Formats: sequence, structure tokens, C-alpha cells
Amino acid sequence: MKIYCAYQHPTRPARLVAEGFSWGALILGPLWLGWRQAWISAALLFAALVAAGFAQGAAPAVELGLALLAGLFGRDLVRWEMELRGWHFVGIVAGRDEETAFVRLLGARPELAGGAAGRF
Repeated sequence: MKIYCAYQHPTRPARLVAEGFSWGALILGPLWLGWRQAWISAALLFAALVAAGFAQGAAPAVELGLALLAGLFGRDLVRWEMELRGWHFVGIVAGRDEETAFVRLLGARPELAGGAAGRF
């Protein structure tokens, strides 16, 4: 069972963001963040990785540390940037997968369905 944070935007259907570690963020870093529209975090992580690449000595350790931080906090960064763009946290929902969790969310909060008919 996975845990998701549910967010609502005034003009868009509700959106779920999974909790926990992200292997995609660990491996792809700034690309993963950019794909999820976390542009500020993606740019800062990219700049830190480039700076670590130019550093002498401990660069591989710094790059590994940044990758681990991206994996641990990538989803938190996505949620933070969603809140900057006007999304509001509306609750936590659990489900076997995102679709099941979304159905549970709409069962509990049908007012969040606005425009979600073609979501899955």
C-alpha cells in the first residue's frame, strides 16, 4: 500500500504525489525533477552537480550525496513547488497504486473531481 498526498488547484483536477524514496530522482536527478515541473529544484540540483564536477578531490562523493538527497527529498521538492504554483494540500490517501488512491480520494471528497473524468 502506497501513501499519497492529495493536492487541489483552483483551475485543475486534483493531483496525487507519492510519499517516500524516489529511485527516479536518485538516478535521473534534475531530469526527474524537471519532468515533474519542479523547475527551481531541478535548476539548483543541476547547478550543484555541475559545480561538484568542477571541484577537485571529493567530487564523486559530493555527487553521490546529492543523488541520495534527490532520492530522499525529491518528492518533497515537487510538493513544495506545487504549493508555490497555487496547489493546496487537501489530505492523505492510501492505495495499491495511484489510480486506486485517486478513486478512494474521489469517493471521500467528490468535490475534488472537477475535470478528472479523463484522468485514467
